[in-house]
Amino acid sequence: MRLHRELEDLLRDLAPQVLAACVRHHGHFDVCEDAVQESLLAAVRQWPRDGVPDDPRAWLVRVASRRTTDHLRSEWARRRREVGVAARRPVDEWIAPSADAVPEARHDDTLVLLFLCCHPALSRSSQIALTLRAVGGLTTAQIAHAFLVPEPTMAQRISRAKRSIRAAGAEFRMPQGPESINRLDAVLHVLYLIFNEGYTASSGARLQRAELTGEAIRLTRVLSRMLPEDGEVAGLLALMLLNEARRPARTTRDGALVPLAEQDRGRWDREAIAEGVRLVSAALAGSSPGPYQLQAAIAAVHAEARRPEDTDWPQILALYGVLERFSDSPMVALNHAVAASMVRGPRAGLERLRTLDADPRLAGHHRLAAARAHLLEMDGDRTGAREQYRLAARRTTSIPERDYLRARAERLA
Repeated sequence: MRLHRELEDLLRDLAPQVLAACVRHHGHFDVCEDAVQESLLAAVRQWPRDGVPDDPRAWLVRVASRRTTDHLRSEWARRRREVGVAARRPVDEWIAPSADAVPEARHDDTLVLLFLCCHPALSRSSQIALTLRAVGGLTTAQIAHAFLVPEPTMAQRISRAKRSIRAAGAEFRMPQGPESINRLDAVLHVLYLIFNEGYTASSGARLQRAELTGEAIRLTRVLSRMLPEDGEVAGLLALMLLNEARRPARTTRDGALVPLAEQDRGRWDREAIAEGVRLVSAALAGSSPGPYQLQAAIAAVHAEARRPEDTDWPQILALYGVLERFSDSPMVALNHAVAASMVRGPRAGLERLRTLDADPRLAGHHRLAAARAHLLEMDGDRTGAREQYRLAARRTTSIPERDYLRARAERLA
């Protein structure tokens, strides 16, 4: 089991690097993405039997590149048969001079891939979905959970996005000037969702996936170096650092979830908190506030409280009020309701939650039931709270969250 998980983590980490190398070399994003998936399946079959290669990335690139060449040769032959004419240039020249040689990247290849997936030919939702798949290594089911849509809907969206990338003739290069700025909003949203999936995994036995949060932070740092004056880039980096600082205290040694109010704050990463507070303070002082800066400011208020009772909830409530003007996210509204309950009492929060019952994006989502359970418990309604905790536990696909919610329900029995 441990070997299987280590191999899974290795392949997830290498997949975007291999895809970036293949797209840089061959073009044809859709063909390369399929070929990389085939190389990953080949690794799953062969490596447990033969051992992991000394250079696993090179092995995957080589296999994926050969598969890409095969696909392109087949496509070229099919087109030639359809039109009944000879190609204008040799097939080997058309696909690439060598299937094994991959040129050195001039930029961070993963970042170039990120901007490629945010091509303006795609809708915003398709940009984000494709990047989560290609760069974040998330499964279609995980992406669907992040978007609060059915998995088949997301699978179709990703397939259409890959076709659109090909039809647009997108090149593997860093966009420049206005083109770069136009894609930045989508890039930031993608990084935000990748971090969130790593911070609280939507499914599986682990609450947190440090490889995803770490990659999201790494890429956001690269963006921050590229755009040092952009307040929202700085705000997003600050938000990630402030939340990631809590990671050591968010689970017990056996992986069980520890809620914020019960965490050992002495285990929080104070260096990351200091950097996050510094970043968001400078961003708010130097530019107009945006949604990432406001979320980072909320996280900073939590992070600076040495004890749960020291939390400045009135300030958090005010910040959520401003944030809701920028975002119609149901999760922002849900957190606003919890903040209202901490300042004005649980019934004020419960009243806010009632307005979210009709939001189709939250229909059947475990977080709405979990928040209602928490507020009902605060209000002394043990029976109602127990029912909502059990409902939330049935709805979540995260094992640590399920176990925590069941334990809360049992405690009220």
